[in-house]
Amino acid sequence: MTISHSFLGFPDRLADGQMPRAVIFGAGHGSTYPGKDSGGYALAANAVRAASEVDAALVEHWDFDLGGPLFDGRPVSCIDTGDIATTMHDNAGNRARIEAKTQEVLGLPAVPILIGGDDSVVIPFLAGFADYGPVWILQIDAHIDWRDEVHGERYGYSSPMRRASEMPHVAGIVQVGLRSVGSARLAEIEAARRYGSRFVTAREVHAQGIVTALRHIPEGARVVITLDCDGLDPGIMPGVAARTPGGLTYTQVIDLIAGLGKHARIAGFDLVELYPPADIDGLSALTAARLLVNAIGAIVRQA
Repeated sequence: MTISHSFLGFPDRLADGQMPRAVIFGAGHGSTYPGKDSGGYALAANAVRAASEVDAALVEHWDFDLGGPLFDGRPVSCIDTGDIATTMHDNAGNRARIEAKTQEVLGLPAVPILIGGDDSVVIPFLAGFADYGPVWILQIDAHIDWRDEVHGERYGYSSPMRRASEMPHVAGIVQVGLRSVGSARLAEIEAARRYGSRFVTAREVHAQGIVTALRHIPEGARVVITLDCDGLDPGIMPGVAARTPGGLTYTQVIDLIAGLGKHARIAGFDLVELYPPADIDGLSALTAARLLVNAIGAIVRQA
């Protein structure tokens, strides 16, 4: 895929041998279901990058979400290496490439930031942490994604948390923003509960605040945040395939990211399930870009 933008105009490498704190990369395709087309999701990474361009000249300006400039007065320490070459329906190949890129970034060492793609790219992204565990997972999503298989495919977008629960390096899973109805049946709910997944509904966050999610994460734990865009309310994130009323607000999500950065340690971050063909006036891409800015800001501010 041709990359016509970089996020916030970031370079693809730093000068003078400096090591980045975080590395952004995109993956348009993961494990696509038979007969399905993931082409719309493959547009997401560049849509987010393009939406960030308006603020590219403002990186050193004060950001009220962060309480200071993005890099907290220090030099730029995040790079954008573009997209991994993925091919629709080359499921095993796509997984191998995403996992290898994640391992490469972790080996620098740096925090990998993946822009999907549908939720299937999360499985190899998490698998890439096998030698860098244990990690907890904080999933922000309307759905629990615990199907064992769909149409014979065990690595599709309905299964990332089920596959994560089978990874020895995953210490625990907290699922935030749950609401309405999705692919989960009673069997999936019971399987997730047997594993010990912590469910935090959107309604609970609205009533009790983000503490209802953060309390489940051990202090100082290394955490991978996986952010499905349908975890947010479609009023601010309409560009998703499964619009579901009652989602988290922008402020709740950035407070969750910032709170996690202070309470624990963000070891990885992915943003998935943005579907540009359903977006309205670029609102979802703009919101997604701002969420990514907040994640970078939280990572930079970690000790």
